[in-house]
Amino acid sequence: MKILDKILEKSARNVAQHSSRRSLLTGLGTALVGAASIPLLPVARASDQQQAQKPDESGDPTSCDYWRYCAIDGFLCECCGGNYNTCPPGTEMSTLTWIGTCKNPTDGRNYVISYNDCCGVTQCGTCLCQRDERDRPIYRADKSNDVNWCLGSESTVYHCSTAIVVGLAFDN
Repeated sequence: MKILDKILEKSARNVAQHSSRRSLLTGLGTALVGAASIPLLPVARASDQQQAQKPDESGDPTSCDYWRYCAIDGFLCECCGGNYNTCPPGTEMSTLTWIGTCKNPTDGRNYVISYNDCCGVTQCGTCLCQRDERDRPIYRADKSNDVNWCLGSESTVYHCSTAIVVGLAFDN
């Protein structure tokens, strides 16, 4: 134990001889300024920019002609007790999804839409929409809307479909 004490004492004396209080204060000041600049990093600005890219929601979300539904196939959750972002009570959102890119006529921008099925209760039966714009054959399952996407959930019973905006699509 005495050996460890001697080693630690020698190390502490060595640090004390080769550094000053000013260098300690300089290091602490640098650390404080660095920590204060973390909110200024580009990640924070990118997050704010994503918030600014929310689309204008004009139109009738119970109509199949609503701009978000360009690749939907199923019953609209808007007519079944939920809305285009959330499942109705008593159902769960599927963990698997298909995506589409829809143009918002209000702002003229293309948005990536995630179509999630709501599962767990029998089919809603109202507001059936089948829009196959840019639909792919079944060998591209991630681009097809003809799959029971509830297969990845606890219940495989389909109820309705949501249309959630994921983000702004890239311009080509």
